[in-house]
Amino acid sequence: MIYSMTAYARHEIKGEWGSAVWELRSVNQRYLETYFRLPEQFRGLEASLRERLRQRLARGKVECNLRFHANEGAATDLVINEDLAKAVIRSAEWVQQNGGNGSMNPLDILRWPGVISAPEPDMDALQSELLQGFDNAMEEFVSARAAEGSNMRKLIEERLENIGRQVVTVRAQMPAVLEWQRERLLTKFKEASIELDSQRVEQEMVLMAQKSDVAEELDRLESHIKETRIAMNKGGACGRRLDFMMQEFNREANTLGSKSINADITNAAVELKVLIEQMREQIQNIE
Repeated sequence: MIYSMTAYARHEIKGEWGSAVWELRSVNQRYLETYFRLPEQFRGLEASLRERLRQRLARGKVECNLRFHANEGAATDLVINEDLAKAVIRSAEWVQQNGGNGSMNPLDILRWPGVISAPEPDMDALQSELLQGFDNAMEEFVSARAAEGSNMRKLIEERLENIGRQVVTVRAQMPAVLEWQRERLLTKFKEASIELDSQRVEQEMVLMAQKSDVAEELDRLESHIKETRIAMNKGGACGRRLDFMMQEFNREANTLGSKSINADITNAAVELKVLIEQMREQIQNIE
């Protein structure tokens, strides 16, 4: 299976502590680059998240975003630091006894820093839930990359089949092209009133055939079709291999175009270059 480097996934988690949303998106990149946007209290998860990404992905620019919303009403039990509260009360009474004015307000005592607090959530359990949610998001993310990769494979297979048809067409035309060249050469000799020498004609035909022989290029194109299919069947991170194959395809198409003898061969070379470029556009996004 081949994978696209372009994908998006979103996964939401809900608990007594509140809710969180993981978002993963990626675009094509030569290597694997990861970027994280995490709330400050969860920055410690970055190393673990980065390792999880590296285990599943080989290439692409990946952005990972976590949005966290705490449930403010979840902590209904308040904790009072009785020792601190008593100390504040004693200090307030001492101030009143020594010339202070006013009365003691219990709410003022509760507002004193540290006197009252809400219980902190279990961060280990919370982080464990967030990591599990990230793993679920990763499954959706990889599935999206696989689905897009499957679509790309179909498009590439169609172009490979068209390239194969062009190769068959050109190969079938070559005997007629060589015969046309022979007749054209004989006509030129007659027009120039040159005495025909069978040995000279054969020598000229051999030279012309060598210059216009495209059998090697056609054989290589067929070989490249097979190699490209092997790379796609192997799957995994095959994008670089496929990109190299596009360079080889393009080289043979250019050579075929430079040896073109008639309009049909020229059109075939142009069609090959169009098909190769269409494949290259898809392969740029393959992992």
